[in-house]
Amino acid sequence: MSSSRHGSGEVRASHILIKYEGSRRKSSWKDPEGYVIKNTTRESAVAQLKAMQADIVSGKVTFEDIASRYSDCNSAKRGGDLGSFGHGRMQKPFEDATFALNVGEMSDIVETESGVHIIKRTK
Repeated sequence: MSSSRHGSGEVRASHILIKYEGSRRKSSWKDPEGYVIKNTTRESAVAQLKAMQADIVSGKVTFEDIASRYSDCNSAKRGGDLGSFGHGRMQKPFEDATFALNVGEMSDIVETESGVHIIKRTK
C-alpha cells in the first residue's frame, strides 16, 4: 500500500511560535537557557502574537520576516516554513487549524502544548 507524498492528504505551512512559562519545552534557539520564556505569561505571548498578526495584515511586515526574527521554533531559520505534512504529524489543534485554512490564509491564534502559534498555509 503506497501513499503519495503530495496527495490531497498533505498541506504545507509556516508558523510563528511564541513559547511561555506553561509551554512543553521552555527553551528555544533564541533563548537557549529559557530565561525569557520562563518569564513570559500565556497572556503576554498571545498579546505579542496579536501585535505581530496586526503588522502582517496591515502590510508593515511579511509573515516570513516576523517568523525569522521572533518565532521560538527552529523553523524561524526558514521564515517559519515547516514543510509538507499529513494527518497525524502535528499536535491535533495545530493540524486541525492548518487543514481548515485555504492556501495563503493565516490562522487566528492556535494553542498547543508547545505554545501559541499563528499559522499560514502555503500549499
